[in-house]
Amino acid sequence: MQNDQKEMNSISIRGVSKFYGKKREIRALHDINLEVPSGSIFGLIGPDGSGKTSLFRILTTLLLPDEGEATVNGFDVVKDYKEIRKVVGYMPGTFSLYQDLSVQENLHFYATLFKTTIEANYEMIKEIYGQLEPFKNRRAGALSGGMKQKLALCCALVHRPEVLFLDEPTTGVDAMSRKEFWDVLKRLQGQGITIFVSTSYMDEATLCDRIALIQDGKIMSTNTPTALIEEYSNTLWGVRAENMYGAYLDLLKYPLVSECHTFGADHHVQLKEGGDATGLAEYLKAKGHSNIEIQKITPTVEDSFIHLMQASTKEPA
Repeated sequence: MQNDQKEMNSISIRGVSKFYGKKREIRALHDINLEVPSGSIFGLIGPDGSGKTSLFRILTTLLLPDEGEATVNGFDVVKDYKEIRKVVGYMPGTFSLYQDLSVQENLHFYATLFKTTIEANYEMIKEIYGQLEPFKNRRAGALSGGMKQKLALCCALVHRPEVLFLDEPTTGVDAMSRKEFWDVLKRLQGQGITIFVSTSYMDEATLCDRIALIQDGKIMSTNTPTALIEEYSNTLWGVRAENMYGAYLDLLKYPLVSECHTFGADHHVQLKEGGDATGLAEYLKAKGHSNIEIQKITPTVEDSFIHLMQASTKEPA
């Protein structure tokens, strides 16, 4: 059974909940159920405080679940924590390497923890480490954000893990470094590594094979990025006007608007039954707006997330 599970899903989560506080008054995770297929890049997408880090800490055996159970490569996160630590790599959301040690010293230290050497697993990290090697004697604390990110990834990979956990790895990193980082992840996937990555950047969701949207410790939806967008069944309108902020405030007051949020250069608007583009344009004109443009647009993952989030807040507790 364990071998079958390893072949099908690298990570299996069933009914996991986590509480904080002396009286368990803060519920960080609510009955989480997820399956992460082996060899995939799986994204956990949600804002800060949604429970991503708590779940990652449970799966990497740094935190105990209060309810439910989870396995990584067939090993139970509570009973088999020693086995899990041998087969996973973990890159936490905050830079946690030794800032006073050099690049090479940090990497050597982490290799030693796993009873291996940099040389033994150099093929695994050489592409990333090649960019760090000119700075191998520089203290980790003196590296740029992008270089710190690469060093942390090297340390997470130095023992050849089968499953890689990356908790918000691109937070605070420039756009170019983010793109390079995801290019590296795709190549690591090609080596058979299962990658479970959390992020608050919605655009990164489209780079994953499957994603789970999480809010307030609850999974709202799990699917491929394309299928999730296709689930958005309502017509979405992109609205522009000369005074975008004023238009936004007036759109929120329009009785036939069910949802409205700003995305890039547009306001993304969903109308209630009976609403249409003509009526919306007439309303904005009556409010004194000019240069009004309204057109149908294709939803994004962020639109789907906001739609699910707002729908969940309308449901009775």
